[in-house]
Amino acid sequence: MRRLRRIKILATLGPASSDLAMIRRLFEAGADLFRINMSHTPHDKMRELVATIRNVESSYGRPIGILVDLQGPKLRLGAFAEGAVQLQNGQTFTLDSDKTPGDATRVNLPHPEILAALRPGHALLLDDGKVRLIAEETSKEHAVTRVVVGGRMSDRKGVSLPDTDLPVSAMTPKDRADLEAALVTGVDWIALSFVQRADDVLEAKKMIRGRAAVMAKIEKPQAIDRLADIIEASDALMVARGDLGVELPLERVPSLQKQMTRMARRAGKPVVIATQMLESMIQSPVPTRAEVSDVATAVYEGADAIMLSAESAAGKFPVEAVSTMNRIGEEVERDPIYRSVLTAQRPAPESTAGDAIADAARQIAETLDLPALICWTSSGSTAVRVARERPKPPIVAITPNIAAGRRLAVVWGVHCVVAEDARDQDDMVSRAGQIAFRDGFVRAGQRVIIVAGVPLGIPGTTNMVRIASVGPEGGADI
Repeated sequence: MRRLRRIKILATLGPASSDLAMIRRLFEAGADLFRINMSHTPHDKMRELVATIRNVESSYGRPIGILVDLQGPKLRLGAFAEGAVQLQNGQTFTLDSDKTPGDATRVNLPHPEILAALRPGHALLLDDGKVRLIAEETSKEHAVTRVVVGGRMSDRKGVSLPDTDLPVSAMTPKDRADLEAALVTGVDWIALSFVQRADDVLEAKKMIRGRAAVMAKIEKPQAIDRLADIIEASDALMVARGDLGVELPLERVPSLQKQMTRMARRAGKPVVIATQMLESMIQSPVPTRAEVSDVATAVYEGADAIMLSAESAAGKFPVEAVSTMNRIGEEVERDPIYRSVLTAQRPAPESTAGDAIADAARQIAETLDLPALICWTSSGSTAVRVARERPKPPIVAITPNIAAGRRLAVVWGVHCVVAEDARDQDDMVSRAGQIAFRDGFVRAGQRVIIVAGVPLGIPGTTNMVRIASVGPEGGADI
């Protein structure tokens, strides 16, 4: 099944999309990989979903990526004696280590790390920012705050701290258990929530030991200040606009989205744009015009993937949401302006053999107007390097490694085929032509460009470019 767009679609699974028939329909509608949110998914259900996705994958013969999204630390207030209170603007409100149920003047904050890290002047946002406090007096036992924006506050509401650098790991004991269960099940990507620093990513990678790739979710202001280091430590980036928009002024989110997209592309790391892309389609079969423009903006920016959350997980119209995203992607990529935007944003190649080869292959393919750029890749790195260039012709990645093929499901423009490794260079060239011919990328008599590493099968050795003609049966030769 060949997609007619380069940007990928990541669909979240949930109550509205858990059975085989629905996951099959979502894949047919355009989903390239699926997200399992461990905030709402027990281990047995996660394993069931993975098995179902692998069933769909085998029936279509195309690698499908699976991303498990870890919950991360959830910071919450304690309980109130009467279940809820009304906080008034200007009043004093204390957060403390006393476990006694709270009232309109105080409540327990069962997170000593917050009390230890808070400083006067730091903001505290409660219930997704609906209530705002400013710390005026702090100690390890309590924090006296002033209510800047009041409102109703009830038991166990979430706490966000945009100004406070918390000395806590991005992974809780629950996350560690979820991570190990996901790795044993054989998922492809791990999304790490509430990353504050590169060390958070490196800590997860020590546990993962190469069994999956790591996607850092950027949703904390502290991560913005250390973005370059986090990108370097990660395998991919997710612009998690929901929590980012709670902890930062909303008007900053669009510019940060563009900055992160460009930084990730410059580093050759896939980037996913997430949260509220087609939010109205949870209840409506059609999106708003603003939502269509939002999705289109991510496509124009050259993001690798766009994500559906509740729209596909719990909405009334999951298939329609995926097909809408698919149509928007196709339409934007037909626009002549789209190509000019990608070209204008193309970063200079890194001073490595692999990046130099990828840049040269793109230039040759576009100069000769070739219909496909074919990568033989063991680890997937060759295809990622070529995708960084955002070439005009489609990228066909051929790999003997099913795990590499599934990870490439999130990478811009890559149509991945899992096949037996080539015996030698002649076999590599011939079968590249056959596969591209079979999947409808080239016709007999056309030429293709082939990028690979020699010797074959050794990861990270992208060093060869060949131009070949496709024969009447699809095989290629020089």
